[in-house]
Amino acid sequence: MIIAIDGPAAAGKGTLARRIAADLGLAYLDTGLLYRATGKRVLEAGADPEDAAAAEQQAWALEPRDLERPDLRTDTVAQAASKVSAVPGVRAALLDFQRNFAAHPPAGAKGAVLDGRDIGTVVCPDADVKLFVTASDEVRAERRFKELQESGADVIYARVLEEMRERDARDRSRAVAPLEPAEDAILLDTSALNADAAFAKALDIIQKK
Repeated sequence: MIIAIDGPAAAGKGTLARRIAADLGLAYLDTGLLYRATGKRVLEAGADPEDAAAAEQQAWALEPRDLERPDLRTDTVAQAASKVSAVPGVRAALLDFQRNFAAHPPAGAKGAVLDGRDIGTVVCPDADVKLFVTASDEVRAERRFKELQESGADVIYARVLEEMRERDARDRSRAVAPLEPAEDAILLDTSALNADAAFAKALDIIQKK
């Protein structure tokens, strides 16, 4: 079984995907970490994330251990990830990794849950279940703001909201694999749902499928 979960930042798709994978005994891949790790490598190399050649070079050099770094959740890395993800060569370099994970889940799992922005449309268009998880801009920004505060970051809500909208616009307007629901994806709006309620709804959708 392959479950594709897409949606914008801070909609709750990561938490949801991890819970679904654990509940159903499936392998889990946060595909956003691939782009975050690539963006981090580009920054550490002293290059511009919008430099296509530099971004593609780092994507091809990506190693599994890069995904385990503890510093991939910062806003700086998130912005870099959004920029490198717009580079066709980067997406090509990471596409095989994602598809191989879905087709051959590690540790003998009976399937996989992948979350990202183009899983249902590009990476796994034949996924058994496709969810597009979303929430209002304000709710997502508030979630991200609290997350950053709890990590000790000095942040301003208005700036978090502005950066989130900029990132959304970039993700939706990119020429390659823009952020959009697959035609057969089921929309799950978590604006008024806590993690438990979102999980219950998602599980009901999967069981019906």
